[in-house]
Amino acid sequence: MSLSTDRPDIIHHLPPDHLGRSLRADVRAGLSASPKTLPPKWFYDKLGSELFERITGLPEYYPTRAEREVLELYAAEMAAASPAQTLIELGSGSSRKTPLLLNALRAEGSLRRYVAVDVSDSALLEARNELAPAFPGLELQAVAADFETQLHLLPRAGRRMVAFLGGTIGNFEPVARARFLSNVRELLGADGGSLLLGTDLVKSPHVLVPAYADAEGVTADFNRNVLRVLNSELGADFDVMAFEHVAVWMPQEEWIEMRLRASRPMLVRLPGVDMDVRFHEGEELRTEISAKFRLEGVVEEIEAAGFSAIGQWTDRQNRYAMTLAEAI
Repeated sequence: MSLSTDRPDIIHHLPPDHLGRSLRADVRAGLSASPKTLPPKWFYDKLGSELFERITGLPEYYPTRAEREVLELYAAEMAAASPAQTLIELGSGSSRKTPLLLNALRAEGSLRRYVAVDVSDSALLEARNELAPAFPGLELQAVAADFETQLHLLPRAGRRMVAFLGGTIGNFEPVARARFLSNVRELLGADGGSLLLGTDLVKSPHVLVPAYADAEGVTADFNRNVLRVLNSELGADFDVMAFEHVAVWMPQEEWIEMRLRASRPMLVRLPGVDMDVRFHEGEELRTEISAKFRLEGVVEEIEAAGFSAIGQWTDRQNRYAMTLAEAI
């Protein structure tokens, strides 16, 4: 999970051992809490990223296809409504959907620079290698940074569009979500600019739950991967297969929870954080929330953070939305 800091083609803002220190802090806090929790960012080592790529192609997992459909249908409208000189994509990963937005913004004639922001060197390099041949003349900037804590370090010159796609905003609980949106507004500052936000929408649990508990069991393996990461990075001794994958729709909160349920009593040792953690049979460890939104609720949250919504688009089945908002 460690990142190199000696690549001249990546701008590094992550302090030494950032991921290691963050992991240890999250594990100490989450596994000593009641109920136990871990944040979903720790799914994504090399295997976790590969498993998630498989998930995006599963028949039950609609969000990736729905978001791409929205971009295919409406990226030109988005770009016309808020032309930008710089596109900043937070949590860009390998930037596979990004060409749709880049092409639309370039067609408007204003785009000069694309800034990919991620904590993974490999994802940033993959994005650069994919995009450079397709967009000659476009300045491509790869920035290794934590978008939860380091937005203030990102480029501030010129008119910018900040894209936060993939429904990742749903991994934040409401207070953290409000803080994050306010931080994005602060990044845009007095120069103005826009936020393009992808959100999965509330729908029947009969559609939602299978998207997080597929018949093939890929999501279950992905969920358990957080335990493999703890074994690898902290020397823990989790019996990975002794935890059952659980996906639950929480109607009051309007989010999906992914959990790992202990199938037997266990005492887990984590030498890397000097902890022993006891699990009772049936005890659940929450590994992710994925909030689902209503169109009017997205607008309310964005506007509370200092934006004005100027456009909102959904796929043909109204499963997924993209909202464009101007900083005011």
